[in-house]
Amino acid sequence: MVLKEIFDRIAAFIGLILLLPAFIFIMVLMKIKMPGKIIFKQKRIGLNGRCFTMYKFRTMVENHSNSPVSVKGQPRITPLGAVLRKYKIDELPELYNVLIGDMSIVGPRPDVPGYADELKGDDRIILTFKPGITGLASLKYVNEEDFLSAHNNPELHNDTIIYPDKVKINKLYIKNWSFMLDIKIIFLTIFRNDSKINEIFKTIGYS
Repeated sequence: MVLKEIFDRIAAFIGLILLLPAFIFIMVLMKIKMPGKIIFKQKRIGLNGRCFTMYKFRTMVENHSNSPVSVKGQPRITPLGAVLRKYKIDELPELYNVLIGDMSIVGPRPDVPGYADELKGDDRIILTFKPGITGLASLKYVNEEDFLSAHNNPELHNDTIIYPDKVKINKLYIKNWSFMLDIKIIFLTIFRNDSKINEIFKTIGYS
């Protein structure tokens, strides 16, 4: 875990430096296409149930509804925001959260209050790890907004089907954690390979 912490800080620092030109380009483009705040701040639940502020590029109109479930094609998502979300570019400012110690590169995705902080029993093992920018659940549900758009009640489907499955995956990730597993997840996040992802799920006992 010490190695994980050191890797996170170094990777976040290098990532922020290397991505600085891209950040500037995105920020200028956002100012032109969707005037208003560039960075979206939201309270999320992190290590040991502690609340922290997570930073992302804003992808929605300002003063939109605060539903925790986002669905592809929602009018609150701007055209530029849809592109940023599709390629996960909106997540890049979370490298700052990693740098300051709120998050990890790999781990369970941080949820808004009302989800992760309501975990019960052995499900609370998820809160013993820092939340991550990417993770096994993120790999499986990379097209989550597409899945939800196919349902009449996306929030109900998320709460009863997808979220419990994410909890199951995150628990298996923690129980099978290794530094090499994190490296594989990072590689597959950048260079997606479904067969390799399926191999990892089989290895950790997910079915």
